[in-house]
Amino acid sequence: MKKNQSRPKISEIREFHTNSNGIFFKIKKFLFSGKTPFQKIEIFENENFGRVLFLDDLVQTTEKDEFFYHEMLVHPALLSHPEPKKILIIGGGDGGALKEVLRYPVEQVWLVEIDAQVIEASKEFFPWLDSALQDKRAKLVIGDGHDFIRETGEKFDVILIDSSDPVGPSTVLHQKSFYESIKKCLKPKGVVAAQAGALLYHLEQHKAKYSFLKRIFKISRFYTGPVPTYPGGIWCYVFLSDEIDPLADIKKNPPSGLKHYNLEIHRAAFALPNFLKEKLS
Repeated sequence: MKKNQSRPKISEIREFHTNSNGIFFKIKKFLFSGKTPFQKIEIFENENFGRVLFLDDLVQTTEKDEFFYHEMLVHPALLSHPEPKKILIIGGGDGGALKEVLRYPVEQVWLVEIDAQVIEASKEFFPWLDSALQDKRAKLVIGDGHDFIRETGEKFDVILIDSSDPVGPSTVLHQKSFYESIKKCLKPKGVVAAQAGALLYHLEQHKAKYSFLKRIFKISRFYTGPVPTYPGGIWCYVFLSDEIDPLADIKKNPPSGLKHYNLEIHRAAFALPNFLKEKLS
């Protein structure tokens, strides 16, 4: 797919969280607009949030607040695992999760993204991706994450599922069969961390997902973290393992240079609000 040279002549872009509310961004400059076989991609500049990536009319990342999401997806899993060496990221074509994983002395990181144009556009407009892909430990695979899991012969210490919402090409990444396949690719002390959706708006989805996750993994814990530009402002994640409890005493320190995550944040993130605990139970 090539850049759309007739970029939209609009002054703002909106994401609806329900039929009656959402978030809007005033557009300072449109940078990229196009449609792939999988989704619509839009990248623009906003005066407050910097460069913003939209996929199918949903915010994926912004320069200003990406660290909230990517640090909370990556570091609880990488810090909890005693020696993470081989890492798999499914989704995450903007490169934020890859950037965070490469802070660790890992040996190899696979980034599996279904849409090559997300990679190409992000390399151009989000510089952290291009620099991360130049790291000799990074291996880029353009393909379906579900197919990769079923076909690979590799075993991983940590698998990170950085999918978009359960619509379009990411639908399969939220289903029971996918997590059953994921488990077969884990080493004995393996850990999975996955984004799970909005705390406020996706309660029924959390209940449905937890009902099958707790049957697949011996340890299945939801945790939360702020993401200002995501629906509701607080996002949910799941931590999955058969052997590693994220609330056990962590014997190492997070990498330097983080903006949000620390060990106090780690412990607090697994303290769930009453309404979510009731829904999961």
